[in-house]
Amino acid sequence: MSILKLENVSYRYADGGKPVLNHISYEFEKGKVYSVVGRSGAGKTTLLSLLSGLASPTEGTILLEGNDIEQIDRYEYRSRYVGVIFQSFNLLPKLTAMENVILSMDISGKKQKNKKERAAKLLEKMGLSGDEMTRRILKLSGGQQQRVAIARALSYDPEIILADEPTGNLDGETQKEMIEIFRRLAHEEQKCVILVTHSPEVAKASDEVYEL
Repeated sequence: MSILKLENVSYRYADGGKPVLNHISYEFEKGKVYSVVGRSGAGKTTLLSLLSGLASPTEGTILLEGNDIEQIDRYEYRSRYVGVIFQSFNLLPKLTAMENVILSMDISGKKQKNKKERAAKLLEKMGLSGDEMTRRILKLSGGQQQRVAIARALSYDPEIILADEPTGNLDGETQKEMIEIFRRLAHEEQKCVILVTHSPEVAKASDEVYEL
């Protein structure tokens, strides 16, 4: 059964021009990695904005476990049900890796015991050492920042992970490591992982590919 479903979804900007997305119907299940691919301007980032609740469809419906997400409080939807990993990471540079993850827990409003311990476990699972966890973001490499961004998205245990070009700024070896992390999250932890990507390697490693 799908956790997230798009039913005949279209999106156009307010000026009434040509639709960016036109009658799209996709289904996403837990336990799988999905790649959304397509040429530049095909609507990949727009689709991610719709799935993350940052924008609303012009037509059609997006369902979370059968419920229209338009009927769910947007703040609650974004801070509890979906974890978003941005292409530019959007980490707070003056905070450490651990502080970024803990802040995400605080914002979500979910009650969690010992947030520092949970943050440390998440960062360790992403491959960061104890020393790296306490460094400010600007003292970390791009690959390390990506790992922090993933840990932050997982901090409140959402069932859906959305990522915009998660390997776009990484070297080949680090890209392979990121792909394996996303596959583990889906196959071992039963997350629904949806990646917008230009990378043929990422698409090939996914369970399903949707092309716009």
